[in-house]
Amino acid sequence: MAKSAIKSIKALGFPWETSDPFLFCVHHEDFYPKGNEQLGPDASLAGRNLGNDFVVKDGFRMYHGQTVPGFPAHPHRGFETVTIARKGLIDHSDSLGAAGRFGNGDVQWMTAGKGVQHSEMFPLLKKEEENPFELFQIWLNLPKKNKMAAPHFAMLWHEDIPIHKHVDENGQTTEVKIMAGSIGEHTAPAPAPNSWAADPQNEVAIWTIAIEPNANYTLPTASEEANRTIYFFKGDTIDVNGESVKNYHAVALAAEKEVKIENGNQPAEILLLQGKSINEPVVQYGPFVMNTQQEIQEAIHEFQQTQFGGWPWPSIDHVHDKNKNRFARFADGKEVSK
Repeated sequence: MAKSAIKSIKALGFPWETSDPFLFCVHHEDFYPKGNEQLGPDASLAGRNLGNDFVVKDGFRMYHGQTVPGFPAHPHRGFETVTIARKGLIDHSDSLGAAGRFGNGDVQWMTAGKGVQHSEMFPLLKKEEENPFELFQIWLNLPKKNKMAAPHFAMLWHEDIPIHKHVDENGQTTEVKIMAGSIGEHTAPAPAPNSWAADPQNEVAIWTIAIEPNANYTLPTASEEANRTIYFFKGDTIDVNGESVKNYHAVALAAEKEVKIENGNQPAEILLLQGKSINEPVVQYGPFVMNTQQEIQEAIHEFQQTQFGGWPWPSIDHVHDKNKNRFARFADGKEVSK
């Protein structure tokens, strides 16, 4: 196979480098201890820069949380967040009155559109054992025509997310979890309606690929116009079309070319992000992503004036009742429980 399928191989920094239509990707993994009565860590928080704690200490970070780890109320406009909760739970609350608790494989797809505030807190519900936690947060841009769409969030419950299984010639298995896009007869649940991913012609794919030791898997091809990157985040080494790739490296690929991934002797996991470019100007100021500097100024002014609907919850780091199971309550009042 031609090595020209590989455009670049780069070590992963923070955040991970992405290509249009994606704006941002981070991988958080924390080994939280047992929880306390406030659903925070049952451990001393001394020595932490609480409110801005991004340094791993004793195996975990508090992020912007001061009692419960996570991200208290903050605004967004002009793009989408895709939150893949691989381990642990996330409590969502927003300025529209929508809420949810999801995790352990669930995915939340939120269109910020014209503006929303939300919080993402990580309640530590287990008091008798540790609370391991892992997530990806991915920012997917919106085209100009949808940047001021009504905010919306969709829940992709893990029970509904298809998994494509491939067994190679040696009997080794690869499993591809499809959160956007499709492989053969497997198609991901619908994203938020105004998403760039809602049109299959944009070829948006978000997959996690779990490869058994010594297994090999050939990626399905896409069109030449699609940007495709794989992020090797767990394992030892893999070969990509004969090129050795170390753990925590990204490989940008030519999506139209066949690419064979061969794993070493340790289980490996890869995140794949793919999509056709939106090909519009991107002007970003923190949590606002628009097309012009004037639109950024308008977003800041409107947030100062309206708070994007205010904050209807008792605190900016709101968590739900400890006895609540996984659920989603949408802005129209409809609630789904799991």
